[in-house]
Amino acid sequence: MKTIFQLFSKLIGYISISIATFGIIAGVTLAFVNVVARYAFDYSFTWAAELTVYFFLWSMFFAAVYCFKIDAHITINLFVENVPKKISKIVLVISKIVSIVFLCAVSYYGYEYLLLVIDMEEVSIDLEIPMWIPYMVIPIAFAFSAFRVFEHLIKLIFTPSNKLVFKNEHDEIIEEVTDVDNIIKDIDKKTGGML
Repeated sequence: MKTIFQLFSKLIGYISISIATFGIIAGVTLAFVNVVARYAFDYSFTWAAELTVYFFLWSMFFAAVYCFKIDAHITINLFVENVPKKISKIVLVISKIVSIVFLCAVSYYGYEYLLLVIDMEEVSIDLEIPMWIPYMVIPIAFAFSAFRVFEHLIKLIFTPSNKLVFKNEHDEIIEEVTDVDNIIKDIDKKTGGML
């Protein structure tokens, strides 16, 4: 069971990073080509703006899935940092459960909306593709995000309260400064202090 869970996690990671990367690269490239065509050749692809928006939209939603994986979304840890670790763990477990419920609800209602769009046979204005294709990002990305939060919840449940570590911006800045000092020392050692 654990290996299936890990395999599914890797698959979600691969899909998320691939779509996010492709979406941003394709969106920027398409926007650039359209601008060059408009100003250099006095020609514009009428469908390019719409497709660019879809690329960026898919990229953003799947980048958010990746942010759930690395736990990079904005959080306010002021309360959990200043109460006993056991209470912090309970609060964090509750917050993860609430997040999972919210993400699953958005995924479910996104799927319901997708079915409505399919029934209405709605198509995009410029590309004339079925609108369920761009809207499909909502149920998929939110379901993937719920899975990522579930992973964090499982890890949190099995982490003893006294082993919980909270990082704030101050700690991260100090780590960066410490790392910069080490990098400078390494460069000085390698170059003999010439830089």
